[in-house]
Amino acid sequence: MTVTKFQGASAIVSGGAGGLGEAAVRRLHSEGLGVVIADLAEEKGKALADELGERATFVSTDVTDENSINGAITAANELGRLRYGVVAHGGFGVAQRIVGRDGSPADLGGFEKTISLYLTGTYNITRLVAANIAAADPLETGERGALVLTASIAGYEGQIGQSAYAAAKAGVIGLTLAAARDLSSAGIRVNTIAPGTMRTPIMESVGEEAIAKFAANVPFPKRLGTPEEFADAATFFLENGYVNGEVLRLDGAQRFMPK
Repeated sequence: MTVTKFQGASAIVSGGAGGLGEAAVRRLHSEGLGVVIADLAEEKGKALADELGERATFVSTDVTDENSINGAITAANELGRLRYGVVAHGGFGVAQRIVGRDGSPADLGGFEKTISLYLTGTYNITRLVAANIAAADPLETGERGALVLTASIAGYEGQIGQSAYAAAKAGVIGLTLAAARDLSSAGIRVNTIAPGTMRTPIMESVGEEAIAKFAANVPFPKRLGTPEEFADAATFFLENGYVNGEVLRLDGAQRFMPK
């Protein structure tokens, strides 16, 4: 990692209080970036900021609210010039068949809420953070900054009951190249990570027996991915100046079956 690229800069990580986002926060902070932990989990977010200390701060952030995101942007620029973002928030999911076994249609509200969080929320933070980065002076390479979005392999192989989540994550996949092209004139790169089954704290709560069943469906390595591997990929995308508009499957060659 080149120290000079991140010198005096900051990053926002949405969903930074736990799971994949927390791992990204820890890694980027260790690389010398000031980091805003943008999340709604106040207790966890503040505890992480306190642990990391200097140049790390928690800002309560709702990715569907413009004023909330702008607060995180302001805080980031107090830590250093905002140039980087990792969009890794989560927190809601709905499991419904489009038509249930009893013949009733799926609840539209659950679909809309899922799209709002994972797709609209991703677009919202992307547009606002990118606008702020675009006002920065360019680096020697002409680049002003970079963003990493988070999709899922469900965006390619949505399972039964995952229509809302799969549609949202497919939207993020589709957004990637279009956003990279839109922001090319501003010198901002955009890439996306599409994780498979990751060993996050939520996943660990299901127990080792269930985890072993999930791992059995991963060709190699026959285990779940780790948040640290997500953070490695995110850091690579932020650092490598010639990677742009790409979606990386982080899944051990896993392909979701129908169920």
